Amino acid sequence: MEEMFTRAWNDLLARDSGPLHLRLFLQPLVATILAIRAGWADAWAGRPIFFWTLVREPAQARTVLRNLWAFVGKVFLVAVALDVVYQLIVFQWVYPLETLIVATLLALAPCMVVRAIGNRIVTFVRQRELGRLKRVSSDDPRGTSDNSQATDRHDLTHP
Repeated sequence: MEEMFTRAWNDLLARDSGPLHLRLFLQPLVATILAIRAGWADAWAGRPIFFWTLVREPAQARTVLRNLWAFVGKVFLVAVALDVVYQLIVFQWVYPLETLIVATLLALAPCMVVRAIGNRIVTFVRQRELGRLKRVSSDDPRGTSDNSQATDRHDLTHP
């Protein structure tokens, strides 16, 4: 058993060189870009960070996880496929546990963290914008205001 863990650890550390080593940079980059877009879309739609929904509303866990998998599943499956190809080229064998570890580190982790951060940033900006619009409309004696600038800015920043 100890030999298996030693081999797995050495295999994981050796992945920074050899064939397909560029994927160690490209996969997290792609996951990050997709996560930023998804986090922005969530925030502009007013959806909370998925983790908070799981904690605060456990009854919706199934729906949240299904939606999460629809987004992350593609990135994760690409990471799995690339790691399997790497293992077949280098080891002439597939080690499933190593594949899951690598795919999780290269795809899932960056995706989840960046999506949450992107959602939080856009939510903060959105709340400031809504607060500003409320102040402008309450300052207008007629109860109307020109929101065309805010609408134009929202249209430009919305993914």
